[in-house]
Amino acid sequence: MTTTRQSLSDLEMHGDFIRRHIGPSRSDIEAMLEIVGYKTLDALITDAVPEAIVSERPLDLPEPRSERATSTYLRHMRHRNNVFISMIGCGYHGTVMPPVIKRNAMENPDWYTAYTPYQPEVSQGRLEVLLGFQQMIMDLTGMEIANASLLDEATAAAEAMAMSRRIAKNKSNVFFMDHECHPQTLAVVRTRAAFLGYEVAVGDPYKDLDRQEF
Repeated sequence: MTTTRQSLSDLEMHGDFIRRHIGPSRSDIEAMLEIVGYKTLDALITDAVPEAIVSERPLDLPEPRSERATSTYLRHMRHRNNVFISMIGCGYHGTVMPPVIKRNAMENPDWYTAYTPYQPEVSQGRLEVLLGFQQMIMDLTGMEIANASLLDEATAAAEAMAMSRRIAKNKSNVFFMDHECHPQTLAVVRTRAAFLGYEVAVGDPYKDLDRQEF
């Protein structure tokens, strides 16, 4: 009895990558074509695409790669980058990220891969991260509920201003902000304050908080 040894290429699921990323099956395509009154995709494209932009020449593309080969190629390309010191400043600076967070959050494609070909954004992954963060805060603090529905510092500061005014016991409409806050945060708070009819005072909290009621 003889057995044929399969190569690694034979064992790779070449069609599986396409099936997972291109949704419609052949039967799905045939059903949709029947509804719109066409027998083939080529016939549909011929009627849908203006003739002036149709190219008769085949695309000059390299041979296709497997998913694993593509990932390896992109990693090699990434190593060609030169990492320099960031000089952007203005509140943006390097931080220490624990490896467990980097691996399970920042490098986890569950958080940033689009779930559908027609929805290529990360909003769904962000929402799931927020839900996980809220649950972690509840577990750590013992609170029955936690809210982390804001994605950026500036919006959170504007919402904090509105909440502070609603629960404050004094009648002042002046909201104080530290002069060292990020300019973007100051700008968003001022924009929201103008709409709500509040006044924003910017200064040094160690010197200016006693000058008036905030």
